[in-house]
Amino acid sequence: WGFINRIITLFQIHKYDLIFIHREAAPIGPPFFEWMIAKIFKKRIIYDFDDAIWLPNYSESNRWLSPLKNHANVSKVCSWAYKVSCGNNYLCDYARKFNRNVIYNPTTIDTVRYHNKVKDQKERVNDKIVFGWTGTHSTIRYLNDLLPVMKELEDEIDFELHVISDVKPQFSLRSLVYKEWNKKTEISDLLLFNIGLMPLTEDSWANGKCGFKLLQYLALGIPALASPVGVNTNIVYDGYNGLLCKSGDDWKEGLRSLVNNQELLTKLGSNARFNIEESFSVQFNSNNFLSLFNDEENSVN
Repeated sequence: WGFINRIITLFQIHKYDLIFIHREAAPIGPPFFEWMIAKIFKKRIIYDFDDAIWLPNYSESNRWLSPLKNHANVSKVCSWAYKVSCGNNYLCDYARKFNRNVIYNPTTIDTVRYHNKVKDQKERVNDKIVFGWTGTHSTIRYLNDLLPVMKELEDEIDFELHVISDVKPQFSLRSLVYKEWNKKTEISDLLLFNIGLMPLTEDSWANGKCGFKLLQYLALGIPALASPVGVNTNIVYDGYNGLLCKSGDDWKEGLRSLVNNQELLTKLGSNARFNIEESFSVQFNSNNFLSLFNDEENSVN
């Protein structure tokens, strides 16, 4: 049905000046729809992506789909596009190999209508401090590197590890509390966190990530501990709105320091919220985003 809807859409695009494509028009096969839009219908494409989608990357749940994907599509669509919008500088550098009109358009957070509450760091769940992580089945593997840290801390800190995802973690911890992701309860579930976690491994795929979950934590006044990988280092300022943790010892010491210092935890949370409002909010980035649709020859309102 998705392909049928795309075909129907092709016969409607004559009404539009610009065609905005996020990631891909179809999840498998060659870039047929993008080619039709650019070469046959002669429409200007604004191509937007927020992951290193030119790299083969899959989880166990979608391994079967991988042979049907064509990762070379990204470079082709970049070259056909009128403008390319990328979520971090690593992605921009790739896109500039194929298109000179590349705009850095960071992932942003709506701090007014959605992420509009701030964590009270004095709140505890069952009198326990809460470490939290949110993500999907494709990124939950990044938590594996933190398992030894969590097991060691379970013997000295009274905490819960909340994991919000579309799949239940395969690992077992005494502290683990799994919550299925739900759009209606997402914000209230995140607000149970006292400290947000964003572990990543150092590789090309991770460098292409745009830190959405990290931005969510900070927007809600939840300081974050993150691996110093890719865009994480542009979002977390070590000691200001969170901590950057390279090794297992860094993670342990970072968590201990925040658990044992309520004043520091509160200060980092306050700084986190301010940082998002000033640098990564929808309101802050609106003019930059709208510039994607500006054209000196044919202005689009």
